[in-house]
Amino acid sequence: MQVFSVEGMTCGHCVGAVTQAVKSQDPVASVEVDLAAKTVSVESQLSAEQVIGLITEEGYSARLA
Repeated sequence: MQVFSVEGMTCGHCVGAVTQAVKSQDPVASVEVDLAAKTVSVESQLSAEQVIGLITEEGYSARLA
């Protein structure tokens, strides 16, 4: 499980966008978003750099927490 600190998420649409971005590259990934903590936990075969890239493409600032 990798945990990322993600800035810019404010609502359910943001959660869906981040979740879909990861699942588009790894359909079996587990993605848990905590809006209050501004974190995204990802269980995936993707590397941390790949996940950060996918989240960044959606317009959010992401880094390993």
